[in-house]
Amino acid sequence: MISLQNKKTLVATFSVISNTFLVLAKIFVGVLIGSVSVISEAIHSGVDLVAAIIALVAVRTSGKPADKDHPFGHGKIENISGTIEALLIFLAAGWIIYEAIQKLLHPRLLDEAGWGVLVMFFSAVMNMVVSNLLFKVGKETDSMALQADAWHLRTDVWTSMGVMGGLACMWAGKKVFPGINLQWLDPVAAIGVALLIVRAAYDLTLQSGRDLLDTALEPAEIKWVREIIFGHVPPVCGYHRLRTRKAGADRFVDFHLLVNGHMTLEASHDLTDDLEGHIEEKLNNTSVTIHIEPCNGYCSQVCREGCLLSPAEQTHVHQKHQTQAKARKK
Repeated sequence: MISLQNKKTLVATFSVISNTFLVLAKIFVGVLIGSVSVISEAIHSGVDLVAAIIALVAVRTSGKPADKDHPFGHGKIENISGTIEALLIFLAAGWIIYEAIQKLLHPRLLDEAGWGVLVMFFSAVMNMVVSNLLFKVGKETDSMALQADAWHLRTDVWTSMGVMGGLACMWAGKKVFPGINLQWLDPVAAIGVALLIVRAAYDLTLQSGRDLLDTALEPAEIKWVREIIFGHVPPVCGYHRLRTRKAGADRFVDFHLLVNGHMTLEASHDLTDDLEGHIEEKLNNTSVTIHIEPCNGYCSQVCREGCLLSPAEQTHVHQKHQTQAKARKK
């Protein structure tokens, strides 16, 4: 049985191998037929290759257990890799647009566009297969690095189809309408590739950067945590200061829990163990920290939203707490 970590490493390695092959194939055909759109696709695949290598390193690093210098683990390396990949895409898109504009200003005839159509079709099929595999394992293991790599390749599928369409029109136009100049389709297709790449880079930047800023978990996941807390009433009286964040595939949840002030230390420990177990069972790779506080029936502003006592119960507990306090003073 292959472990999840080994599965992540295997698909990341497969992505590196497939991207290496596509870069070489596109460069060869692009130079052979003089197509700036095919060469731009080779650059795009080159960026994908760099991204795949970064993803492989990130996946291997994020799998290391927490240590003295990294007590919260190494999960954020996957978010950092996603951000780096997005920046690389922006740079590649700028270069592609520059080269395409130069080709529009100084056009030259394209030879054997059919070879370009063939290599673009092969690239689209291969990247669709690899990206599907990366998406499957990335979602299964909640790996930001693999999902970022998958989006790279899925974008490459769209752009390859766009370039293939432009070259196919040029090739068919040359056969059917030999007197019409369709050479402009090649650089225009390259610009279209770059614009799609920029959009993908923007989305990837938002997705990978949010966890670097310790953004809260998804609303649905926070709702699950609250439902688990509600499911332990009684003895839970309320909660407050619920905080969540994510680093790579690792989630962190902490909150203050209000319980009956006479609950024994052992009983409160068992309660927190039970809560932690339910949360970790619902949300994989989650570290839970719970701070126990006695409930005196009086809800301060900070815990009012998380109070799970009815008004009558609040009054009863508060009165009981005051009576016990007076008795202790005597």
